[in-house]
Amino acid sequence: MLKIKNLILYFVLCVPFLVASQNNLTILVEDVDSSEGYIAVGVYTDTESFLKEGKEFTGVFAKAETGTTRIVLFDLPNDIYAISLFHDKNGNKEMDTNFLGIPKEPLGFSFGKLKTFGPPSFEECSFDMKSDYEINISVE
Repeated sequence: MLKIKNLILYFVLCVPFLVASQNNLTILVEDVDSSEGYIAVGVYTDTESFLKEGKEFTGVFAKAETGTTRIVLFDLPNDIYAISLFHDKNGNKEMDTNFLGIPKEPLGFSFGKLKTFGPPSFEECSFDMKSDYEINISVE
């Protein structure tokens, strides 16, 4: 009887950790033309928050490296994600735009591309992460 109680206790304590799997997301930012400033990354989990400042699930400013900048985000749960990023060349930690609101700094998205009249949608950029994941994103 004691073995059964110990086994039940073991499952009760361990199952939440198995269900809440944590994964590492590696982002390889390609075509970075200089090491000036930062690569600003925003990771989103839904349509409502996508591309809205301050609504990221997580984000980071990483030192830019000419060529390819490697960024790793640790301990993300299984979920559907979309990424937007830009090369903050002047290091002001803001996306600089012209008077029409068009970005002046190189940017990129997971799978989606900037359209003539705006950014791609969350659905166009999203991917399902159920384990460690690596993605290449070019900045243009």
